[in-house]
Amino acid sequence: MAFGNLTSKAILLYDEWIKDADPRLEGWPLMSSPFPTTFIIGTYVYFVTSLGPKLMENKKPFELRQIMTFYNFSVVALSLYMTYEFLMSGWATGYSFRCDIVDYSRSPTALRMVRTCWLYFFSKFIELLDTIFFVLRKKNNQVTFLHVFHHSIMPWTWWFGVKFAAGGLGTFHALLNCIVHVVMYTYYGICSLGPAYHKYLWWKKYMTTIQLVQFIMITVHIGQIYVMDDCPYQYPIFMFIIWLYGSMFLVLFLHFWYHAYTKGQRLPKMARNGISKDQ
Repeated sequence: MAFGNLTSKAILLYDEWIKDADPRLEGWPLMSSPFPTTFIIGTYVYFVTSLGPKLMENKKPFELRQIMTFYNFSVVALSLYMTYEFLMSGWATGYSFRCDIVDYSRSPTALRMVRTCWLYFFSKFIELLDTIFFVLRKKNNQVTFLHVFHHSIMPWTWWFGVKFAAGGLGTFHALLNCIVHVVMYTYYGICSLGPAYHKYLWWKKYMTTIQLVQFIMITVHIGQIYVMDDCPYQYPIFMFIIWLYGSMFLVLFLHFWYHAYTKGQRLPKMARNGISKDQ
């Protein structure tokens, strides 16, 4: 009886909370509730941490070079497209890079931003293949907590972002992430072509710098909301989550930088394998 009452209260709270969702997303794939996204992420975590390694335990690693080449350059193309769409739906057509609130109208530009936000959210499911490829190639040492956490938390938190606040200053980190992905997946794509192409990867040493700059920019940009007077952004809680996430990864990358370039030591395993392909 007590459990039934608790369940009923939870359902009522959920129904009340979901009333504030953006009506423009009614009927969109995966947007009816957070449960499909949660199920996909749960299945992903179970497969890459338990089921997958067990299935591969007595099998030879899959040779996935051609598939990975296609995958990596496809992500590059998708990231380029999303970068353009984020720019054209706000960041290059009117946003101030300060207090940019969500436009809930049905204007062409506002709807373009909604579509771009949803596509970015969906792209995070595509990127789950990063880890699945690790498992199928028996690179289980690269399936770290940090790697799995990053790939899990992004689609889950972005469901709420798209559902309630598709636009405004909360999308700046998505724009930056798309730009960084163009660079990073180009690198991974060239890597997957084989040793003959590795001579073109002289810029590998700048990868950490690019990632570090990304998180500095995210943290500084989102931190503005705490010093701006009367910014009427509709969901301040999202700003705190983005700031927390950006700050956490900024610290991790500073630690990475310190060990790699200041002390000149071999990087810690978690940093080396968990972060290198997380962004």
